[in-house]
Amino acid sequence: MKIFYFGGQKSGKTKAGIKKALELSTNEKPYYVATYDNSFGDDSMQNRIDKHILERKEDFITIEEPKDLTKIVEVNKTYLIDCVSMWLFNNLEEKEETLKTQLQKICQIETNIIFILNDVSCGIIPFDKESRRFVDFSGLIGQELAKLCDEVYEVKYGIERRLK
Repeated sequence: MKIFYFGGQKSGKTKAGIKKALELSTNEKPYYVATYDNSFGDDSMQNRIDKHILERKEDFITIEEPKDLTKIVEVNKTYLIDCVSMWLFNNLEEKEETLKTQLQKICQIETNIIFILNDVSCGIIPFDKESRRFVDFSGLIGQELAKLCDEVYEVKYGIERRLK
């Protein structure tokens, strides 16, 4: 089962993903794939990370992987990838096709994967080149995930709406 949750910042995506991962993982703890590269020393982001750690309690096994998701996904497990937005940020220098291929590969594995993505597609076109690339990639990768996944949910204010 492949499931995709998207929505704005602090919309409740992770909470929904955690609930779904625990439902799907009946025999063993699911894996929480943390994609943020915290080598920048950003205290604000560290606070966000700490809140996510508290939110998932001891219910998950945490894997930190900021770049190559193919290295960590195995058969017959359950993974919550939180979040695809940070993974994109870490891979901005890559080509779009390279990133899509990575997602296609892990989606072919017989395992449960829940993807979380921040929807940044509803704003204005960013002025600087790198921000434009990130927003474009976010939309393009979101479309790819919607195509690859069995279920797609938009989350707003903690309310999930199934689109697929």
